[in-house]
Amino acid sequence: MKYGMNLLLWTAEVDETHDPLLDQIKGWGYDGVEVPIFALDAPRYTRLGRTLDAAGLERTAVTVSTDDANPISESPAVRQAAVERLKQVVDVCHLAGVKKLCGPLHSALGRFTGQGPTADEWKWAQDTLAQVADHARQADVLLVLEYLNRFECYFLNSAADCARFVTELNHPQVRMMYDTFHANIEEKSIAGAIKTCAPVLAHVHISANDRSTPGEGTIDWATTFESLKDVKYDGWLVVEAFGLALPALAAATKIWRRMYPSEEYLATQALKFMQAQWER
Repeated sequence: MKYGMNLLLWTAEVDETHDPLLDQIKGWGYDGVEVPIFALDAPRYTRLGRTLDAAGLERTAVTVSTDDANPISESPAVRQAAVERLKQVVDVCHLAGVKKLCGPLHSALGRFTGQGPTADEWKWAQDTLAQVADHARQADVLLVLEYLNRFECYFLNSAADCARFVTELNHPQVRMMYDTFHANIEEKSIAGAIKTCAPVLAHVHISANDRSTPGEGTIDWATTFESLKDVKYDGWLVVEAFGLALPALAAATKIWRRMYPSEEYLATQALKFMQAQWER
């Protein structure tokens, strides 16, 4: 098992000012970090890769799809823009030494049509991501699709839907992830959801119901960890929590107030909690 910390707790754009933070995260006992990739600045991520190597931290990455590069847009030009943008993200991952790119790559975050996904959108997403996945295979980057709750997207909202999408796409470079926050909203059975997606599960986000400190709040943690053990999951457990440092993402994350004493408190307590739960 590997334990990671998503850097979105602090920033959406990691640069040299965060080097001391990376050393702290290593000192707290984390195996790696999850790097947000929004600005496609190649030199920034080349330098970050070297810095993470020096700090002894492994890494995954997270990004989102945007409205002007939406894989399920009815516009062929916008879908092509999605292909090109996601290929650029994959290239940046390669520069930073990232092997797993996670997130809602399948559709634009926060965009709604007033109805559920259509058959055309399903096909467009698969066509788009298949092209990106072919590129990702050359870069040795695995695409890990994240389903989101109904308030953040409408395309993939459950473990069953995401698993079906990945299974139908049937590309060796595409898998899915499980996020405890979204599952807490959407799933009728945590154990059932994890069992359903287990064959294509490649990543897990540990996120509290209020997006603050894992282990505090109302998530059914016992069932979550027991179910992951039952399906023999042995990958990353990455803490995903948000604070007030991300005004650009506030509309999506809906974080308007501080819900933890400090970022250090959240990160250190979360690691202790995950380790204790896994070792039970």
